[in-house]
Order: sequence, then C-alpha cells, then structure tokens
Amino acid sequence: MVSNLKGRHFITEDTWTKQELDTVFETAFDLKRKFALGESTRYLQDKTLFMMFFEQSTRTRNSMEAGMTQLGGHAHDLTPDKMQISHGEVPKDTAIILSRMGHGIACRNCFYGTGLKYIEEMAKYSTRPVMSLQDDMYHPFQGLADLMTIFEHCGKNTKNLKVTVSWAYAESHSKPLSVPQTQIMLFPRYGIDVTVAHPKEFPLSKHIVEKAQLNAQKGGGSLKFTDNMDEAFEGAHIVIPKNWGGFGFYGEETYLANEDACKAEMKQNIAKYKDWICDDRRIKLADKNVKLMHALPADRNKEVTDEILDNPEISIVFDEAENRLHTAKAIMSLTM
Repeated sequence: MVSNLKGRHFITEDTWTKQELDTVFETAFDLKRKFALGESTRYLQDKTLFMMFFEQSTRTRNSMEAGMTQLGGHAHDLTPDKMQISHGEVPKDTAIILSRMGHGIACRNCFYGTGLKYIEEMAKYSTRPVMSLQDDMYHPFQGLADLMTIFEHCGKNTKNLKVTVSWAYAESHSKPLSVPQTQIMLFPRYGIDVTVAHPKEFPLSKHIVEKAQLNAQKGGGSLKFTDNMDEAFEGAHIVIPKNWGGFGFYGEETYLANEDACKAEMKQNIAKYKDWICDDRRIKLADKNVKLMHALPADRNKEVTDEILDNPEISIVFDEAENRLHTAKAIMSLTM
C-alpha cells in the first residue's frame, strides 16, 4: 500500500502507478464497508474542497459533496456565474487563490479542445491537489468506479475478462469522449480484454488510442476495434453501450475552427445509426452471465432498452453509480 499520495493531482489514472491505484481501491473498499456499518470516517476534519462545475452533474456533484461531508469537511459548489470566471479570470489566478483558501480543487470542464487544458493549467499553479471531475479527454473518477464495480462482480483477477465498450445511439446531446477513453486507458492495465465498437464517423482520439494500446501491452490486457456492434457483443462478460460525439473524427483544430458545421454534421451522422442499441437480441450474443454497465444518465430506449437497463440479473449500473461515492472519498482522503 502506497502512503505518500498527499498533494497529488488526479487528472487521469495514466499518471498514477498501478500500485498507487491499488491503494485507491483498497481505501475505497474499506470506506464502503465502514459506510455500510455506519462507522465514522472523518479523515478530512474541517478541510475545504472547492468544486467548479462548467456543466450539469448528478453523480459527480453529489458523490464529491456527500463524500466531503462524510469525511468531516465541506465542499463549495461553484459555477462560472458565481465566480469571476464569467468576467475573464484565468485558471492560473483562480487556482492560486483557491489553493490558498482551502485544501483541494475539483473541476468539471468538458468543452472540447479546452477542458483538459484548463484543468492542467490550474494544476500547474495550485499548491493543493487538483482533481478532474471530467474533461474533454478523461473522466478519472468514473473510471475508478467502473473498475471497482467490475472487481465486485467479477473478482479482482480480471485477466481475460472480456469487456465491450460500444458506441450507442442517443439524441440528448453530443456526449464527451472522456468516459470510453478513460475505460480503454485503464481496463487493459488490469489484464482486461477490451473491444471497442463504433461507426466510422465516431472514433476515439487517435493519441488516446495509441496510449491505450501501450497500456494494454504493459498490463497484459488487449484492445481491439470493430465497426460491428453485434461482433463486439459476442461472448462479452461486460457490455457498456454509451453514446459519444464525433469529436475524434474531426480533431481538435478542425472542430474549434468549424464548431457549428461540425456539430451539424455530427447530428446528421448520429441519425444514421439508430439501430446501435443494446437490446434483448444483442444481449443474447454476450456471455450467459453478462453484466451491463453505464456511467448514466442513459438515453433510455435509445442507447439501451428499459428491459435490459432495469433487469437486476444483468444491470449493475446503480452499483456503479454508488461506487462513485466510495472512490471519490478514497481519492480525497488520500490526496487532501
């Protein structure tokens, strides 16, 4: 177990060693047990976390705020309209000031081409740990909760476990690339065999895929891609059907220079693939004991049918959501 994580930024699991991540999971499981028993875990007595949200949030906002309360501290829920960001304050200045007033900074900024850069800029100047609550490239807290849930349902020896991460149809909005990209970067480090399915117009970022392939080689897992959702589901132990936008198709430079045109084209491309849904027919292609995961909120009856999402024999999405609390508390207690 690693004991020197105080002050560490948490922006992507890729900058943490496997031994350090194992410490996070040990801590998360201990915190979950104590939460179930009603034991006090006031490890951050009187400490303050500043939470900056540029977008809406349910699981992330509440897991962080409830987690800080349970750890004995307090979380400030901040949005740009409550701060001088709306008047042009730069991330450097925000980070310096907040890190002098509290003990940690957490930020969600998913705007493509700017989110990760904004959070990394704060980390450069903050004297306290900076945590990404999701950006345009990564969603590290979701990745931790996902893997913790896999450990709970499949055991901690995940070598040769088959996980399918599949693009799925949705209409609500062009969702970030950050969840699937975090999953392909993290899962193969634990020996998991990951298959990614997506239409040609919805690839993941090339540089993330290249790093994920290196992680797979080092971690003993594997990573492969297909444009056939049925093929990806065949024999899978876990399926994760989730929409993401076509940002990786355009690339950052092209997208930022032609944002409106790219968004319009993405909308047209999404409409081509309404049949990319996790339903009873597809779930029967997977392993007989297959489990469904999803970061939520799911576009019901578009990404996945109610029949599958609400099936307690298959769906473990609410275990996954609950584990956002315990993994968030683990990171905060170890770094703050």
